[in-house]
Order: sequence, then structure tokens, then C-alpha cells
Amino acid sequence: MKILLTGAGGQLGHALQTGLTKHEVLACDHQRLDITNLSAVQQAIQAARPHIVINTAAFTAVDQAESESDAAFRGNALGPRNLAVATAAGQIPLLHISTDYVFDGTATRPYHEFDRPRPQSIYGASKLAGEEAVQALNPRHYIVRTAWLYHTVGENFPYTMLRVAQQNKRQEIGQDIRVVSDQYGSPTYAPHLARQIAELITTEAYGLYHLAGRGGTSWYELTRTLFRCLGIAIPVQPVATADFPCPAYRPRYAVLTTLHTPPLLLPAWEDGVAEFSRMVSA
Repeated sequence: MKILLTGAGGQLGHALQTGLTKHEVLACDHQRLDITNLSAVQQAIQAARPHIVINTAAFTAVDQAESESDAAFRGNALGPRNLAVATAAGQIPLLHISTDYVFDGTATRPYHEFDRPRPQSIYGASKLAGEEAVQALNPRHYIVRTAWLYHTVGENFPYTMLRVAQQNKRQEIGQDIRVVSDQYGSPTYAPHLARQIAELITTEAYGLYHLAGRGGTSWYELTRTLFRCLGIAIPVQPVATADFPCPAYRPRYAVLTTLHTPPLLLPAWEDGVAEFSRMVSA
């Protein structure tokens, strides 16, 4: 299968290039293909003639989106819309990556594919607009919502915690690391997600999917698990979201699950942390 991959420079883009080795992958980062440019998208698809397009390109600066809403909507809504238009014209399937931020975070149980989105941030609203454009414009679509994505490349929460721990050790600060304990989600190791996407695109079972690390946890427990896997002895102190004010609203509870049967399930989130830890320790 020939796959045109957008956003190839990101964490999931890197993971997919490794996880889709059975296929011919034409990897495009932002410099090679700006998905907000419809003409460029049309030309790229016409030239590549792919069997499917996988879009991982996005405006991911959650807080920055609050003050740069036009840029967020261009990257997260206009870009997917352009891809949907161009792929539909060629009767080509499109797989688009979305987020748990489309939910308001007020649920008391994991969100499934038929729960009603209600984003509370510009980032979440722009991602939902992208979903809606893809759904409306290309019937051959897969929309994959995921959450708390991380990899051994790129910027992400586990690497941030490791940098904090290393700084603590170097400077002999001796203080506990404070981590938010009242936000819950589904940490997702990018190579695990890439493997499930590789399986999904062979099904032709188009529609909406929640694919994230199985189960849920808080940022605090995620940090404790990461440190335990890496043998880091620095204490971690739970704190409230209010102690770390941010411009953008974060869903307090956005654990994802799926109603699809048979389900495409990722490994448990703890397994992802363990594999990440082995890789960064190697």
C-alpha cells in the first residue's frame, strides 16, 4: 500500500514511519507539504497517487492557541478540510488524528466514540472542526482520537519530567517534584498507536475510533510510574490544577475507551511507560 503521511516530523509521524515498514510511505513534514494550502495538497496527492493519506499534522500548542486562534483553526480545521477535499476527489481514504480535548472533561466514566463532544478550549474547538470537515467531505474516512501522546523523539510530558529530575539532581535541590494529580487521561505511547493504525487502515471499516493507552491515570501517577521504571528516587508531590494556572482549559477527566467490537485496543498505559523507559535507558 502506498501511504502519503503528513506531519511526518512529529512524534506520531516518526512512529508511523517505523511502524508502517510493510508499506511504501511518502513522508511529508510541514516544510515539504503545508496542508493549509489547498493547491499544494491537491498537487501532492495527484503526484503521489497514494492508496491512503494519513494526517498527523496539527497545531498542537494548546495554550498558544488561545491567543492565536486563526493559526489553530488553519492548522487543525482548514488543513484537514483541504485533505478531505483532495482525497475525496480521488476517492482516496483519509485517516485523521484528533484528540481527547474535544470533550469537556466532566464525565465520570471513560469517553467512548458516541459521547457528545463539548470542547472548552480553542485547541479543542479547532480539532473538533477538523473532525467535522473530514466527516462531511470524505465518506472514506477514519478519525482517530488519542490522548497524552509521547515518544522517545520530540517534546512531551515524560521528557519534561526527566529534565526536571535531572536538573534537581545536578543542582542538588533536594525538593519534591510537584505534579498535577486532578487531571486524568490515557497516556499513549506513539509506537503502540502506530501499530494499531497500521492494522486499522487495512479494515476499510471507516468511522470514528478512540485509540489510546488502555486505562487511565493522572499526571501525578504517570510521573511516579515513570520514575519507578527508571529507578529515579526523587519524591513526587501531588498538587491541584489551580496551582499551575494556564491560558487554556484542560479536561479534568478525559480517559478514552472504545465501543467497537472487536476493539482495536492498545496495550495498557503502564506498558507504554515501561517500553518508553527501556528505550531511553538503552
